[in-house]
Amino acid sequence: MKIADMHCDTILELYKKRKAGSREGLAENGGHVDLGKLEAGDCLVQNFALFVNLGETEHPWEDVLEMANLYNRELELNRGRIAPVFSYGDIERNRKEGKMSALLTVEEGGVCEGKLERLEHLYRLGVRMMTLTWNYPNEIGYPALDIRRREREDGIKGRQGREEAGRSIPFHRRADMTRGLTEKGREFVAEMERLGMIIDVSHLSDAGFYDVLHMTKRPFAASHSNARAVSPWVRNLTDDMIRKLSERGGIMGMNFCPDFLEEVAEGEANPGSIEAIVRHVRHIIKVGGIECIGLGSDFDGIEGHRELPDFSYMPRLAEALAKSGLKEGEVEKICSGNVLRFYKEFEL
Repeated sequence: MKIADMHCDTILELYKKRKAGSREGLAENGGHVDLGKLEAGDCLVQNFALFVNLGETEHPWEDVLEMANLYNRELELNRGRIAPVFSYGDIERNRKEGKMSALLTVEEGGVCEGKLERLEHLYRLGVRMMTLTWNYPNEIGYPALDIRRREREDGIKGRQGREEAGRSIPFHRRADMTRGLTEKGREFVAEMERLGMIIDVSHLSDAGFYDVLHMTKRPFAASHSNARAVSPWVRNLTDDMIRKLSERGGIMGMNFCPDFLEEVAEGEANPGSIEAIVRHVRHIIKVGGIECIGLGSDFDGIEGHRELPDFSYMPRLAEALAKSGLKEGEVEKICSGNVLRFYKEFEL
């Protein structure tokens, strides 16, 4: 079963390893994704995110450009096995040539530092999708989970005593419905639509999701987000969001992060299960229909998943989806067909 995965953080992991002196590359490494693992998992398309943590750098633009250079060097070294794509037609060409496809994305619109002209620079580098925020507010808008706000509020809460803290709503359930896109963010979203760069609302606040919905005309994506009704993390989409995304012709990718998939008792380990992914898929089908679901593993951006420890184990997920009662054509849509349809209809 061919796989199209909308999100991994492998380039960042390779970038950090190179900085530490390692020579691991895309062909083979100790992470979740390398070419051998992609081939074993029957990969058709892998989206590679250039992720920059704004809390760990003073030079996000320089970092993202360095990572893009690393990505291009690795693809050139392995051009007989995987090739970059800049349009939907490139995916079909690569398939015919027996190659996997690599689609470049950016995770964290803050790398542009509010400079609109940098979007076109990224597009010319091959970036075809950008996640507007990560876990910090930036010039574009506000995230669903604000790390700095969490630290600030948890500090205040701790001083108010254990009893009050015990009554409060856990931070991962406190959805931000008041702060969405900034005025600059609206300019960015309009420019992304003009360029033909996919708007990715994973990590964006609830208010930001609806801002994107109301000011855009084209389909958009939540590349690595699950269903909040199944697991109440604010990083997941509500049922209304899922319906609206589906009605627009958009796509959401199932994230394999165990904490986003299911809650466990405080203090318990959450190793992750395929059954939890299946629960999210079944719920999303009920809410938004089969057409809006894809995969967005978040490999190399999550600590791990016990039953899907790397990309080579993807056939396990396809088998589990089939065993849950889904038809072969439905499983194929989830594994790759819906993502390909989305890219084609978006006119990538």
